[in-house]
Amino acid sequence: MSEQKLAVNEYLKIDSDYLRGDIQEGLDTQVTGSFSDGDQQLIKFHGFYQQDDRDLRNERKEQKLEPLHSFMLRARVPGGICTPEQWLEVDKISSTLTTSNSIRLTTRQTFQYHGIPKRNLKTLIQGLDRAALDSIAACGDVNRNVMCNPNPVESKLHAQAYAVAKHLSDHLLPHTRAYAEIWLDEEKLLGTETVEPVYGKTYLPRKFKMAVAVPPHNDVDVYTNDLGFIAVAENGELVGFNLVAGGGMGSTHGEVETFPRLADDFGFIKTDDVTKFAEAVMTVQRDWGNRVVRKRARLKYTIVDHGYDAFKTEVEKRAGVKFEPKRDVIIGDRGDRYGWVEGIDNKFHLTLFIESGRIKDMPGQTLQTGLREIAKIHKGDFRMTSNQNMIIAGVAAEDKAEIEGLARKHGLLGQVLSGTRGHSIACVALPTCPLAMAEAERYFPEFIDHIDALQAKHGISEQSIVVRMTGCPNGCARPFAAEIGLVGKAPGRYNLYLGASFEGTRLNKMHKENIQEAEILAELDALFGRYATERDAGETFGNFTVRIGVVKAVNDAAKDFHA
Repeated sequence: MSEQKLAVNEYLKIDSDYLRGDIQEGLDTQVTGSFSDGDQQLIKFHGFYQQDDRDLRNERKEQKLEPLHSFMLRARVPGGICTPEQWLEVDKISSTLTTSNSIRLTTRQTFQYHGIPKRNLKTLIQGLDRAALDSIAACGDVNRNVMCNPNPVESKLHAQAYAVAKHLSDHLLPHTRAYAEIWLDEEKLLGTETVEPVYGKTYLPRKFKMAVAVPPHNDVDVYTNDLGFIAVAENGELVGFNLVAGGGMGSTHGEVETFPRLADDFGFIKTDDVTKFAEAVMTVQRDWGNRVVRKRARLKYTIVDHGYDAFKTEVEKRAGVKFEPKRDVIIGDRGDRYGWVEGIDNKFHLTLFIESGRIKDMPGQTLQTGLREIAKIHKGDFRMTSNQNMIIAGVAAEDKAEIEGLARKHGLLGQVLSGTRGHSIACVALPTCPLAMAEAERYFPEFIDHIDALQAKHGISEQSIVVRMTGCPNGCARPFAAEIGLVGKAPGRYNLYLGASFEGTRLNKMHKENIQEAEILAELDALFGRYATERDAGETFGNFTVRIGVVKAVNDAAKDFHA
């Protein structure tokens, strides 16, 4: 019996000379704004995707022009923390080297640029490098940006958790020198074979996402990650983590063998053993993951296909340490705490709501200018959140008034913000994402206006509801973990999902398929009416929809999600 043919991307990686491919040749070719099909897969490992303006695609086709290609680049910023000096360089790059003239905060606690012409890629990456930032492994079949709860209140505990996230991000970087050679003009060292001790020559079967959560906050949506570490503290000191593994949001419409999934709890590990277990989980995925069917290549499917017990045993074997019983922790709110929050050492922290994470100067809201002006005087740090917002952290009491004045002047403060809007996120979608089937970022503010109005109509405005929207089922805004999830099916049409827990510990389930705004709002209008009169004390909307039988609870995604 002949061996199964591998997925195309596996051969690309094998033949790439450790991610070099023909990227340099493609970069030098300016007669086209694109890279070859194969290199479009390899450049993801360097942190960027090829895209085009879909609003202009048909017009350019009629003009016999190639699509208006540009690139989206995502930076690697572990835990979302950067200095004001770094932010000023990030801001300068967006204004001089991108056509979007904006910065977008992502749901993975970093920033990305849109509209980068190919001719500007190298200059942009070198600019990031001068600011001690990079984009290597921000995309591709590797461990991507490691998230960490940005909690500025428990500063000591956060610092300990952040150190773990930063270490994991740095330790698990690819060892290839391809990024340095192509983008930073470092000399190629002849006669030295690149060795990838964790990844091997073919890297991982698919992308790998990791997060560190500091209870009771679950803003990082720890259970939606391939690998998650839930901090366990005693007397304010970090003693270890509950390890969870096997989460992931992506699926494909109509293909029941694909599904979102939340991670399984595996047990408690000591802080000193974090690296051992992270490497163990990743190498099991490297060796056991599906390299034939790419849609079934994420860690969640590896655990489902091989079984929880077999996976756990193999991880313990490779780590050389056994899991201890998981510790009791409380997982709570996934939102950010807006406005001023007092921490320790007489430091204050200002969380700014950034709608859909888009930082851009607009009439009445000069957001990009405002953050630039704040960066010029701020003495602490900037912290990007997993909800696409920004924290101005570490502000001395005597500096509060000046920081707040700038924030208000530029429209970064003062918005009327409902609890639901503050808990809700959307992906980029159209016009740049090639996978989008429907709008998300551009339409989402209007949609939340409708939700706010319906909540006010039924007298439930005080109840925060987690609402998320994506243009496709790849799930970049984690819609399947939302109490109300909307996933694009076609222009103006979405699948409506209900029933996730407010805390992010249960997935939702499809309630209505392929419906337009009017029907979506009619469904929610009726449900909000019932919720207002039938809910139990303290009952969240997601739990209510499950209790009254609107949707069934998803306890085992492989069996329940599509049932």
